[in-house]
Amino acid sequence: MNVSDCKIIDLPKIQDPRGNLTFIEGNSHVPFDIQRVYYLYDVPGGAERGGHAHKGLSQLIIAMSGSFDVVLDDGTKKRRFHLNRSYQGLYVCPMIWRELDNFSSGSVCMVLASNNYDEADYFRDYDQYMEAVSK
Repeated sequence: MNVSDCKIIDLPKIQDPRGNLTFIEGNSHVPFDIQRVYYLYDVPGGAERGGHAHKGLSQLIIAMSGSFDVVLDDGTKKRRFHLNRSYQGLYVCPMIWRELDNFSSGSVCMVLASNNYDEADYFRDYDQYMEAVSK
């Protein structure tokens, strides 16, 4: 996998004067069945999140409120995405190193994941990740 396999996905947006609605269906709007949902909030100014890669997990990262950046790295190329729309998500495929930074005040990051939590699925050390992708 490489960073060119990762992309912004436009989600359905139903506009209404009373407020907009967006929905997400697994295997329809995202290319996987959603097994887990989690979110990051109250991230202190200047803090970074992420700093890992997944061996088999796919994710959709959404800025539910505010904004933040996601830096993707496949061991050869890096690409920065600025997320600030709740009707768009960043699809991140397996074997891509990710770091989240530049969180605005009050931002909320929601992540939809293809699998339940499994510590064995993580690369938390960048050198070990680089060794794995260079094979």
